This record gives sequence, structure tokens and C-alpha cells, in this order.
Amino acid sequence: MASTRLRETKDGKKYYEIRVRMGRGKPELSTRWYVPKGWAESSIENELAKQAAAFERKCHNGEVLSRSQQKAAQEEADREAAKIKTFKQYGECVFMPAKKITTSENTRAYYQNALDKHLYIEFGDYKLPEISSAQISAYFLRLQESDLSHSSIIGIYVTLKQLLTMAYLDDSIDRNPIDKVKRPRQRKDEQAKEVEAFTSNELKQIISALDGESLKWQVFTRLLIDTGMRRGEACGLKWENIDFETNTATICGNLCYTKEKGIYLDTPKTGKTRDVYFSVATGKLLKRFREQQKADLNRRIKRLIGSGKPLPIEKVSIPEYVFTEKGYCTPIHPQSPNRFFKKFGERTGIDIHPHMLRHSFASVAITNGADIASVSEVLGHIDKSTTLKMYTHADEESKRRAAGVLLQAIEQA
Repeated sequence: MASTRLRETKDGKKYYEIRVRMGRGKPELSTRWYVPKGWAESSIENELAKQAAAFERKCHNGEVLSRSQQKAAQEEADREAAKIKTFKQYGECVFMPAKKITTSENTRAYYQNALDKHLYIEFGDYKLPEISSAQISAYFLRLQESDLSHSSIIGIYVTLKQLLTMAYLDDSIDRNPIDKVKRPRQRKDEQAKEVEAFTSNELKQIISALDGESLKWQVFTRLLIDTGMRRGEACGLKWENIDFETNTATICGNLCYTKEKGIYLDTPKTGKTRDVYFSVATGKLLKRFREQQKADLNRRIKRLIGSGKPLPIEKVSIPEYVFTEKGYCTPIHPQSPNRFFKKFGERTGIDIHPHMLRHSFASVAITNGADIASVSEVLGHIDKSTTLKMYTHADEESKRRAAGVLLQAIEQA
């Protein structure tokens, strides 16, 4: 039977403590009933009896938990709540920290951009298990109806797929909703762009047009043409990487930029160093450029000494990098080549960007008899199929040679 006792809070409020014994070895259960103001003693006794009987009934029916049971239940609820994170919490606390360990700074910036500008806005407040396949499908249909390019939509899809797959593998969700969502297809009105590349004759015209440019950009462009190296790899070249005796450059760095980190030198895209060869003509330009850098440095030092100004180390050091900012020894910004080629195109009428020269290297080399394995190694590709995708512009002479091989085979049969 329930027992009752009149008690009082620190601020003077009266209440009855109702207690029920549940048997040997079991915790005693209790509750409070506060006495309403102005009630008569008889009314209080009647209501207290009702409250005690009702509480005792609940206790025996298992509807009341002891304090230790309540604490255990709350702790279990907290553990379950911690497992079911929102999409944004999972992205910030699990997905991106994991990518910080396993991917390059540029790739992380790519994922972060997709999350901040798109995915957090759409799914951020949802608990991971609440996100459905139908919701994801509807989202990508809306994206396809927007002004976003197909490549941007694919980038968002890849980021979402990687995050949800990680959540599935670590048991944050018991199913992966994106498994039932098809990769977004290209819109009918958005044709896939062909890989752009120059022919050997067009490259010859570009080299001729470079005569009016500064020596720095002549050397930069010739290196891209000769070697097919990436823009960031050229920006990250140091003089110690150049061997004038063998006319080779060792690619062991890739200059990158992100808003969070600024300019920094990373490893090459595949993580491996490689040697590439440049022409004798490009080697001569490199030597001239090196002498020009030294002469510019000496003039700068004399000018600063003459002005009585302090000599900042970034202005009077011997350049470590091949391509530096004007008047400094720091490497050029990785976006600087894009700005140069845009202005170069405006002056010459040649539509050009750095990656076109990389494609051109592959196309011209393979068209003129170089084997795909060698070209792939020079370009630093892991997969030879990547190299083949860049080889899309066979000139008329190579087409005639291909036809001649077929005719000769038929005649000799």
C-alpha cells in the first residue's frame, strides 16, 4: 500500500510525497502531489487518497520507473540520438574529417563546395535515416531543370553518393537510399563537349605567335606543348627539377590554391614523380630565362640599396621556382596561366587554355606513332583509357595513312 508524508519545499510550497514499496530487492518508487491553495482538510484527504491509489496502480502496472531506471533510459536515448545524426552533422563531423586524411586539398574543397552550396541546403536538417530514394531523385530532377551544368550536377551527385555510402558502411544508416537513384543523365539540349586539342600545324602557329610575349610566358607555354604537363605541375617546377644536360624536367610537385589554405605545393595528382623531356629550343629558352631572372634580381637589389629601403627576403632571394610573381621570388598563382592565355587569345584570336595543350600533346604524339603506354606515362595517367579519351583529333595525313594500311592489307591478302 502507498504511504504518504507531508513535506515542504525551500520556498514554502507544501506537497505530499507518495511512496510505494515494490518488494524485497526492488527500488521504492515515489512521486509528489502539491496541495492546492485554499483547499479544506477533508478535500485534501480525499484527493490525496485518490492520487496515492492511482500512483500505486501505475507502479504495479510497470508505468513508473525508478530514478536509476529513468537515468538508464535517458542514457540509452542519448546514445540512440547520437547515432542518428543530421545530414549536416555527419558531413561536418565524419565525412569531411575523413576526406581530410585521404584526399588532396583541392578535392576536399570540391566536396566542401558541393556540401555548402547545395547538399546542406537541401538535406542538412534531415536525420540520415529519414532521407529517402524518392527525395533524392526529386532533388536531382529539380537540379536538371535548373541552370546548373551537367558536370556540376554530377559533382553534387558524386559527393552525396560518397557521404551516404560512408554512412552506410559505418552503420549510421541501415540502407543506402542513393543505391536506388540513377546517376543523372545529360539533358537533351546539353551536348557533351568534345575534348579540344590542337593539330601539329596549329601548335606551330601558337609557337610563332609567342614571339611577341614575355620570355616567362614563352617558356611556360613551350613547356606545356613539349611535355603535356598539367598547369599546376608547371607552376610548381623548381630549378632543381630541371636538367639541362638531358633536357628533362622532373615532375614532383603540383602548385594548388584554395581559399582556406591559400597557395601551397602538393604532390602530383597520382602521387608519383615522373620525368618529361623538352626540346632543345625550349632548353635554350629556359637558360635565357634563368639568366634574365638573375639579372632582374641584381637590378632589384641595387635599386633597393640605392633607395635606402630594407631588403625584404622575398624580393632579394635567388628564385627557387622557375615561374615567379613579377618582382618577387614566390611562385606564380596557379590561376595566372589562365589569365595569360585569355589575354593571349584576345591578342591573337586563338582560343586556348592550358589543358588544351595537354590534350594536344596526347593527340599529336599518338597520331604520329607514339605508343599509348609511353604517352600515358609521360602524362602521369594511372589508367591508359584516360589517355585515349584525350586522343580525338587525328589530322588528314594520319587518316590517309590508316586507309592506306587497310588497302595494303587487302591487296596482300
